[in-house]
Amino acid sequence: MRTRYIYCLLLIFASLSSCKKDFLEVIPKGRQIAEKTEDYALLMNNSTFYQYLNSGGWQVPVLMGDDIAAEATFFNSANPQTQRLFRWDDVIYEQVMDVPSDLRSFLPQIYTCNLVINDVMSSTGGTEQRKKSLQAEALANRAWIYFQLVNFYAKPYNAATASTDPGFPIITEADAMETFFSRGTVQGTYDFIIADLLAAIENLPMENVMKTRFSKPAAQALLGKVYLFMGKPDLALPLLESALKNNANSASPARLYDYNVTFAPGGAFLPIANNGPTSPGNNYNDFTESVLAKTFGNPFAFGNSGIIISPETAALYSPSDLRLKFYSPTYSTGLPNPQGRLRKYGVSYSKFGVGLPEVYLLLAECRARLNRLDAAVSDLEAFRAKRMPVADAKVPATIAGNQNALIRFIFDERVREFAAEGYRWFDMRRMSVDPIFQGITFTHKVYPSTAGDPTIFTLRQPDRLVLRLPANIMVSNPGMENNP
Repeated sequence: MRTRYIYCLLLIFASLSSCKKDFLEVIPKGRQIAEKTEDYALLMNNSTFYQYLNSGGWQVPVLMGDDIAAEATFFNSANPQTQRLFRWDDVIYEQVMDVPSDLRSFLPQIYTCNLVINDVMSSTGGTEQRKKSLQAEALANRAWIYFQLVNFYAKPYNAATASTDPGFPIITEADAMETFFSRGTVQGTYDFIIADLLAAIENLPMENVMKTRFSKPAAQALLGKVYLFMGKPDLALPLLESALKNNANSASPARLYDYNVTFAPGGAFLPIANNGPTSPGNNYNDFTESVLAKTFGNPFAFGNSGIIISPETAALYSPSDLRLKFYSPTYSTGLPNPQGRLRKYGVSYSKFGVGLPEVYLLLAECRARLNRLDAAVSDLEAFRAKRMPVADAKVPATIAGNQNALIRFIFDERVREFAAEGYRWFDMRRMSVDPIFQGITFTHKVYPSTAGDPTIFTLRQPDRLVLRLPANIMVSNPGMENNP
């Protein structure tokens, strides 16, 4: 059945009085009809796909990463959901009408993607290749969304159990109404993501009209990341290599900033103001390092919830690491933190689509896991030389020649690059099923305003490596299995 809805979409969830409507019910607003190919192009250019200025659910992985800690003075007055996510509570959303912000963002996007995927090829006024390109964009975006959701609501990928572990419901029709959904499996969800990306790569342009829309290099990099998260570096490596090559050959490639230059006298990141450097973290429109730009407003940069990086995270940085300039030893009031703990005040806007820094680090990890240690070290040192003086960028010899130590070092480098921006949650899940990190525990600490011992919360594995499906989904789908 062909759907005829367009443009303004409003996601509403099941009513409290009935279980007959599914949790993806979408009501069209305005009822303007999508007929022409360029109508579908407008749908794919909707800012909801790349602009998450109110965090759009990305505060969830920020709060659950063990790279952060909290100051009790501010944290104790933070909103309840912030505190629950930080503590890794079993129940985050108590009321049926408490719709998680990630689902508010992602489910309407899935609706739009399905609309374009299913209908654009029969639209009028566009060439066959234009239609295929728009369909490919929708496929890639749907895959990106499902990759987020499977890392919130399903167990980490484990080849031994993925075929039985519950996944996230797969929806492929824009008019999937009055339907009860099953969760399928983690394997099924990943297979779905891979199929979408493989189909998208065939027809995506090498370079899209703007960085906020999918290109072939962005989809290749994303598929490489998906394979690596599945423990398949052999499949990931050629995709990441192609993504870098295709990006470099494009007319306006993503490129790494060299902090040795941007923080030098007269550099682009200067002056350092009250909210940090004049850098991409404080400039929403700076997509220099983005292969695909998706941006969320990081509410914790202002320190109002007391979120800081943990002292253990701070200890990962060498004194010459220029990324330390994105941190401040002050409270949100501007007063100094007596214990010198750091908050990441210099990143109000976090880029979390497909970033060149992560592509380099994923590439290094692939090579390390395939025991190509020299190549991995070369990748890593080339990247680190953009973040600190070249003399300090070398990987210690005791680490460079040891495969497991090098992989652990790369994970630490990911913390140094992305601390307090949500990436660590995804890595924690991978680490939990990786023999290299066997026995690892994850903790959060809340520090008192004066000297004293912090309150410690320990993540309960494996259950709390997964969010429970919220009450509204369970009410509207009573036969669906929830997470423990």
